[in-house]
Amino acid sequence: MNFVEQLKNKVLGGGEVTREEALELMDAPLEALSQAADQLREHFCGDRFDMCTIVNGKCGKCSEDCKYCAQSAHYQTSLEESYPLLSTEELVKGAAENKRQGVLRYSIVTSGRKLSDREVDQVCESIRAIREQVGIEVCVSFGLLEEEAFRKLKEAGASRVHCNLESSRRYFPQVCTTHTYDEKIETMKAARRAGLSVCSGGIIGLGETMEDRIDMVLTARELGVKSVPVNLLNPIPGTPYEHNPVLTEDELRRVVAIFRFLIPDGNIRLAGGRGLLEDKGARCFCSGANAAISGDMLTTAGITVERDLEMLRKLGYQVRLE
Repeated sequence: MNFVEQLKNKVLGGGEVTREEALELMDAPLEALSQAADQLREHFCGDRFDMCTIVNGKCGKCSEDCKYCAQSAHYQTSLEESYPLLSTEELVKGAAENKRQGVLRYSIVTSGRKLSDREVDQVCESIRAIREQVGIEVCVSFGLLEEEAFRKLKEAGASRVHCNLESSRRYFPQVCTTHTYDEKIETMKAARRAGLSVCSGGIIGLGETMEDRIDMVLTARELGVKSVPVNLLNPIPGTPYEHNPVLTEDELRRVVAIFRFLIPDGNIRLAGGRGLLEDKGARCFCSGANAAISGDMLTTAGITVERDLEMLRKLGYQVRLE
């Protein structure tokens, strides 16, 4: 029996993949690895597919210097749009339109280090209105908030917090210098203490190694994360990463397959950059991934919900919450 099969059987038997074992998967035959990852996905998650959409709830002029981001005030990009926190009316309208299309989770994302207390109170009103008038699940990505703010958001009706690690602890200082890895981890812990689930992954193609990607997911696993966004870097002109090469589909397939081995019962979620793939992620959805962000991204075009639902139907998935 080859190593991939042995490791798959270990996971099926309730075992946990170690860092050393995950590193060995870097050189495993891709098709065998992808097939085994898909079998793990089917065993632990069945045909469930977790699909969400995001809205840019506050745009531009971000104080942070994340090197991949068009919204950072540190770089000169073509993004000229900038606006404060969207009104309750606008957020409710967007949530209703997404639910009409068949989306079950709506994520509000804002630029900046974190929302102010006043902004948190304002968006809590919006979340209450979304839950009462639309009934869709609400995820929030509001930066490096403290536990008290997360408790307010939980009480208002939010169920999940998104806070990407972005990369490994080793590589993160190459990605951002205006906040730290430990601040991100404390944010995630604060959200968990407030009773919220956490969604956390990163961006592939920043210049990191496969070891960095594995270490990122091991950190997420230690924090109890079950939703792992996998963003494919879309090199944006004007950012420090504008000349980074776009990763190949096969490399992304290997990434999601290894992530499935590490968190076998989680939602491995294709996120930003999926539109760069010729098949829009279909082969990754047969290699361990079972979740996606649909519709437009924050500052780039995405894939329509209608097109995604048609693809998922052909692949045999059912869009539903856990």
